Amino acid sequence: MQRIMELVETVYLKNQLNHKPDPQIALAGRSNVGKSTLVNCLAGRKALAKTSATPGKTRSLNFYHVTPGDYYLVDLPGYGYAKCSKTEREKWARLIEQYFTECPNLKAVAVLLDSRLSPQKIDLELIDYLSTAHIPILPVLTKADKCKQRERTARQKQWAELAPDAMKPLIVSAKTGQGRDTLWEALDRAALI
Repeated sequence: MQRIMELVETVYLKNQLNHKPDPQIALAGRSNVGKSTLVNCLAGRKALAKTSATPGKTRSLNFYHVTPGDYYLVDLPGYGYAKCSKTEREKWARLIEQYFTECPNLKAVAVLLDSRLSPQKIDLELIDYLSTAHIPILPVLTKADKCKQRERTARQKQWAELAPDAMKPLIVSAKTGQGRDTLWEALDRAALI
């Protein structure tokens, strides 16, 4: 099924958050995990989300309306490494926390994880936070084209054990399109929760 994604709102400040009535699924991950590249892959076009060789390009909450399905994918600023001030990173953290705690229509968070890396402390902290807040988690292992099948399978098993309450970790590659349709199906299902 062909889906259309349209950027409808960009939020930089807490007072700009207004709660939309439609379901929302947030995309969260480290600054260099490839969130913006994945957004472009899902949209089927390269220029929807800004990408850069420098991590930390996303500095706002970007609301993409998805049709059919009538829900939003919300691309969050990356955590971890980003070339910006500590004050800026703290501002993002407060904005994201307010979004997580006050959005009544947040159905799940797709946590993007680099399939080449063992679980990182900062990723585990996010998973723990979401679990404690009872927010459904969809682990998405990105950059699948950059490692072997054996490594991808091992990482998938590792994350399934670390987050047993989460949905099954999906393996995707924004570069090759591997797992794109499966991810769309999981996002569509999560929006209906």
